[in-house]
Amino acid sequence: MDVIMPQLGETVSEGTVTRWYKKVGDAVKADDVLFDVETDKVSTEIPAQADGVLAEILVTEGTTAKVGARLAVIQEQGGASRAAASAPAAAAASAAPRTPSAADPPGRGAGLPAGDRLSPVVRRLLAEHTLDPREIAGTGRDGRITREDVVAHIERRGAPGTVRTQDPAPYVTSGGGTESVPLNSVRRRTAEHMAKSWTTVPHVLQVVEADFTRVDAARRAAGAQWKAKEGHSLTYLPFIAHAVVAALAKYRRLNATFAGDHLVLHKRINLGIAVDLNFEGLVVPVLKDAAAKSLGQLARAINDLSTRARGGKLRPDDMTEGTYTVTNNGAFGTLITAPIISAPQVAILSTDAIRKRALVIEGADGDSIAIRPVGMLAQTFDHRAVDGSYSGAFLNQVKALIETTDWLKLLHDD
Repeated sequence: MDVIMPQLGETVSEGTVTRWYKKVGDAVKADDVLFDVETDKVSTEIPAQADGVLAEILVTEGTTAKVGARLAVIQEQGGASRAAASAPAAAAASAAPRTPSAADPPGRGAGLPAGDRLSPVVRRLLAEHTLDPREIAGTGRDGRITREDVVAHIERRGAPGTVRTQDPAPYVTSGGGTESVPLNSVRRRTAEHMAKSWTTVPHVLQVVEADFTRVDAARRAAGAQWKAKEGHSLTYLPFIAHAVVAALAKYRRLNATFAGDHLVLHKRINLGIAVDLNFEGLVVPVLKDAAAKSLGQLARAINDLSTRARGGKLRPDDMTEGTYTVTNNGAFGTLITAPIISAPQVAILSTDAIRKRALVIEGADGDSIAIRPVGMLAQTFDHRAVDGSYSGAFLNQVKALIETTDWLKLLHDD
C-alpha cells in the first residue's frame, strides 16, 4: 500500500517529513510510528496503516510534499518476501548521499529545488520577515534551513516586531537563581498560532453564569454506575458540550470560519476540545459530528480524545476540521478565563470552576435565596463575524439548556 502525506488541518496543503522511524526492509505493524511530519500548524507522529515491510521510501527526511503525495510503499503481508529481497538495493538508493551542486545556495542542501527543501513554517517566516534563504546557513539534515535557523538569523539581525521564542542566551544571576527553559515544539507552535490569532482577530469576551443543579443531580444519581461501567468519571464537560452543540445548531454563525469578506457556515458541528498535556503544552483534538452523538457518546468521545492526547496517541485526522472550541479550566478552580480564538474559527467557550453559591430564586410565591452549584460560561467571539447581541443570545441558550434539560433521562436513554 502507498503511504501518503496526510491532511493535518483544513488550510494545510503540504507538510515536511522530518524523520523516518523505519528504514527500507524493516518490518512494520499497523499503528507503529512510521514518520514525523511538520506543517506550519503542527508537528506530529504518523502511524503505519497496515502490517508489512517498508519496501520503498520516496520522500526523504527534510523534504516537503503536498497533501496526498506518495511518501513510501509498504509491501503488505503476503508480498513481504519479495519486498525484503529487494530491500538492500532500495535501502542503498534511499540512503545514498546527494552531492550539492555548485549552484546550490547556502542552506539548500542535497541539490533539491529550494521550495522542496524549506518546510512550510520556514517559508512563512522567511516571507513574513522578507528574508532571502541564501543568506541563512542551514543546520538541519543535508544543510536544510530549520525554523530555529531563521529565528536565530532574525534575532541577530534585530528585525523589528520579532517575537522571540526563547532567550538567545541564558541569563544567570551571580547566585545561579535563574534557569533558561527552551520551548518544546508544542509550546512553540501554540505560541505562534495564538499570537497570530490575537493580533489579527478582534476579540470580545462575554460571560453568563449557569445553575448546574440539574447536572449535579444527574451526576450524583448516575455517576457511580457510569464509572463502574465505563472506567472513567462522568464530568461536567459532556453536559456542557451537549448544550453547546444544541445551541450551535440554532446560532450557526458561531459554528463557522472567517474567510476574508465572508463567513463559511458549517453544517457539521466539530467540537475542538482543548487538552492540557500535563503542563507541557496544549493540543486541541476534534470531536467530529458532535450533533449526532448522545450525551453518553459525547462523554465517551471526550474521554477517549483526552486520554489519547495525553498518551501521544492522536491520529492526524483527530486534529482537523474543528468548527468551534471548548476549553475547560474548571479543575483548577478558576473563576473566569478569557480564551483566545483558534482562528479561522470565530468563537471559543471557556468553562470554569462550578462552585456552590447563594442565588436569588424567583418563584410564584416571591423570591428566595438558595445555595446552588454555579459556573461561568465565558465566550470569546470574533467581532468581525458576529455582534454582542448574537453571541449573548447564544450564551443564554446554552445557559437555559444546562438549567432546564432532564439530564438523567438523557443518560438513561443512552
